[in-house]
Amino acid sequence: MATGRKRVVYAALGGNLVIALSKGVAAAITGSSSMLTESIHSLVDTGNQWLLLYGMKRSERPADMVHPLGYGRELYFWSFVVALLIFAGGAAASIYEGIMHIRDPESIRRPLINYIVLGIALVFEGTSWTIALHEFKRAVGADGWWAAIRRSKDPSTFVVLLEDSAALIGVLIAAAAIGLALWTGDPRYDGVGSILIGGVLGIVAIVLARESKGLLIGERARPALSRAITEIARSEPGVCAVNQVLTIHLAPEQVVATLSLDFDDDLDTGRIERAVANIERRAREAHPDVVNVFIRPQSTAAFQTAP
Repeated sequence: MATGRKRVVYAALGGNLVIALSKGVAAAITGSSSMLTESIHSLVDTGNQWLLLYGMKRSERPADMVHPLGYGRELYFWSFVVALLIFAGGAAASIYEGIMHIRDPESIRRPLINYIVLGIALVFEGTSWTIALHEFKRAVGADGWWAAIRRSKDPSTFVVLLEDSAALIGVLIAAAAIGLALWTGDPRYDGVGSILIGGVLGIVAIVLARESKGLLIGERARPALSRAITEIARSEPGVCAVNQVLTIHLAPEQVVATLSLDFDDDLDTGRIERAVANIERRAREAHPDVVNVFIRPQSTAAFQTAP
C-alpha cells in the first residue's frame, strides 16, 4: 500500500512539473490569462506533491520518548497544509489574475501554442489521474467517490485524485475560455476562465481541508475492524464481556485500539495477564495495521456507571 501511494504521488509530481513549465512558456508567448493561471495551478500542485512525499517520509519515523505513539499524523498535517496552499496559492492567485485580466485585457497571441500545451497537459494529467484513481479504488473498495473520500484514512491518494480532477477541469475551462476569447474577439473571456479555474480550486481546497482536519483531529477505524477486535476479545477464555472498543487512526496503516473488558472474577492476576497478551497478539496478527492495543480490565457495572 505504501509503495502504491508513493507511485501515485511521484507520477503526479513528474507530470505537474513538466506541465507547469510548458504552460508558463506558453503564457509568456501568448499572453493568455487562463494559461498563466493554469501554470500557477500546476506549479502549486508540484509543490504540493513534494509536501506529501515529505509528510509520508516523516510519518514513517519510529516512536521515541517524545512521541511514544510515533509520527504517523505528520502525513495528515502536511495534507492540511496542501489544502491551504491550493486555496491561497492556487484559487486566490487564479481569481486575482482573472480580475486583473478583465480590468486590463490583453489579446491572445499565437493561440495554437496554447492548444498544443493544453493537449499535452490533458495527456499528462489524464495519466496521473488514472493512476491515482486505480490506487484509490484499490484502497477503498466499491464505495461511491464521495463516501470513499469521507471514509478514506489515506490523504495521499485522495489529495492527488482531487488535484488531478481539478487540473483536468481547469484544462477544459482554459481551452473553452481561450476559444471564446478568440471567437468573440473579447479577451475578457480569458480572464473569466481564470476566475472559474480559481473557483474550482477553491472548492477542492475546502473539501481537502475538511477531510484533512478530521484525520488530524483523529478518526476511528472502519467499523469492521472494531467488530473483528471485539470478536477476538470475546472469544478469549476468561472474558465475560466486551464493554467497549475504541479505535483511532494515527496514519493510514497505523491504528490504536483501546478495550474495556470484563474478566471472570475467578481469574487470578497471572491468568488475566496471559489473556491480555493473547488478545493483543491475535489482534495484531489478524490486522497488521493495529500497532497498539491497550486493555483495561473493568467490570460491566463499573463501566456503565463511569462518567
